[in-house]
Amino acid sequence: MAGRGVCGSAYATGETVCVADVHDFPGHIACDAQTQSEIVVPVKSAGGTIVAVLDIDSTLANAFDDVDRQWLEQMAGFIGRSCDW
Repeated sequence: MAGRGVCGSAYATGETVCVADVHDFPGHIACDAQTQSEIVVPVKSAGGTIVAVLDIDSTLANAFDDVDRQWLEQMAGFIGRSCDW
């Protein structure tokens, strides 16, 4: 998974990846042909290890903004610190 598609890119870099138009993302792996935009947030354990990614797709282009990124990163942080990985 590391490095392949939007999820793999987020996993490999440890950073949120927000894609306004998935058709412009090199190596995008389509799970649903209707997806137009995507945001992927790494979920890190309390120790900082990436244990999952939160992947959200939209049928609308440019559906995610900085506010979405901030809230989703906060949620992913809560999940990562709260679970017994």
